[in-house]
Amino acid sequence: MFLFYSTVEVLASIAAASFHLPIGIVIGYSAILIPQLESPTSEIPVTTEETSWIASLAVMVVPFGAFLTGYLVDTLGRLNTIRLASLPYIIGWLLIATATNLNMILAGRFLTGFAMAMGPSPAIIYITEVARPDLRGSLISLGPSLTSFGMVLVYAKGALLNWRIIAWMGLAYCLPPLILMWFWSPESPTWLMTKGKDQKALKSICHLLKDDSKARQQLAELRKEYNTPDAVKIRNTPLLVKIVKGFSQPTGYKPLIILFMLFFFQQFSGIYITIFYAVTFFQEVGSGFDAYISTILIGVIRLVVGLLTTALLRRFGRRPLCIISGFGMAVALSMSGYYTWRIHSGDLSGGSIVPVVCILVYVCLAVAGLLTVPWTMSAEMFPIEVRGVAQALTVSLAHAIMFVALYLYRRLQPMLGAGPHAVHWFFASIALASCAFVYLFVPETHGKKLSEISDYFKDHTVYILRNRTRKNQVPQDEASTEEL
Repeated sequence: MFLFYSTVEVLASIAAASFHLPIGIVIGYSAILIPQLESPTSEIPVTTEETSWIASLAVMVVPFGAFLTGYLVDTLGRLNTIRLASLPYIIGWLLIATATNLNMILAGRFLTGFAMAMGPSPAIIYITEVARPDLRGSLISLGPSLTSFGMVLVYAKGALLNWRIIAWMGLAYCLPPLILMWFWSPESPTWLMTKGKDQKALKSICHLLKDDSKARQQLAELRKEYNTPDAVKIRNTPLLVKIVKGFSQPTGYKPLIILFMLFFFQQFSGIYITIFYAVTFFQEVGSGFDAYISTILIGVIRLVVGLLTTALLRRFGRRPLCIISGFGMAVALSMSGYYTWRIHSGDLSGGSIVPVVCILVYVCLAVAGLLTVPWTMSAEMFPIEVRGVAQALTVSLAHAIMFVALYLYRRLQPMLGAGPHAVHWFFASIALASCAFVYLFVPETHGKKLSEISDYFKDHTVYILRNRTRKNQVPQDEASTEEL
């Protein structure tokens, strides 16, 4: 019976997370589009400056779309917001597929960027609210795995097909998520309860648990969390005031700062650059190995390791995965930079496969930690009263940083005053710095109730000093008791 309960939760979560598949198509598309447009035979020729916009425009719109998504998630519901994301997705691909000039391609990338904002974030919130604590991290990490699968598909097609044909094919990928959600996913009981729809919330929980008594107990717990004095006070204030008050509390601003830093390390250690510019990135290494095959391998590795990460998150938690990931990424990139430098200096004039292997190892380690964990934690760390807005703000900040990183990539070599090897070493230094930050400040959320995570931020900032802080509070509590 326990296994059956878990299966229902898993199917509901998979259906919500499945919109990550078309998002993977959007993310991976620029990697195969840019080299085809830069070809001398391209029907729509582009400059290096214009390729920066092609890669980054879909990301640039996400911060603005995320705020709209935050409103829609709390107004329309988690699943309805995901369904609505299909509209800009379809229109965007139609524009790209029928493009006669660069502006139509950019407009299509802009609209598919809205789909990136509106699809994944509600899915993460939904899984956070319907899955048990021990399953939550694994199920959330399914999203990036499905994104990776979408990337594998578009990378493989890019090696064989014209970019316009791939755009036409991209239209179909939003249909499976809509069908799966219709059959498997009830609306979030948490959202239904916040809208005063207690009977529908109870029905949703009963669908997930298949046990009326447990469903009523869980609904009572949700009401209790939702009706705490602090939550009621924030909820009864205007939206703008609610946001200001919510993020003026330690439970709001502390996780926001931590997530901002995690996403900074994630982006400037080059993880998404190797995804959006995959073919170009391998071409600049000059290894002599086929850049398209290398790109497909990136997608396959991200997919396979992403699936393994769901198990790793259950076994090892967030902190150790991030620290091991960051350190391993730094080592792999340092080696790839060294061999890239030797290739470009003429010491390895015939090329070498070593930097390609190092980059693939780097991607493997990134997926197991620094790429996946920040997204997994983005909905776990905020209290219920600001969770929707906080998730939108976090996604906005993450994609704003991503936009800057993607836009600056083609300028990094001139800025650093060296060849592509210097870019690798720059990414390595950022990855290494992430280890220190995670060790000092990032709390472990694995297996914790969402209320327990919020309680941690009320009294703690530096994670490694949490026990010392707790010891200092005990005498104060005893003294207060004696005074009473």
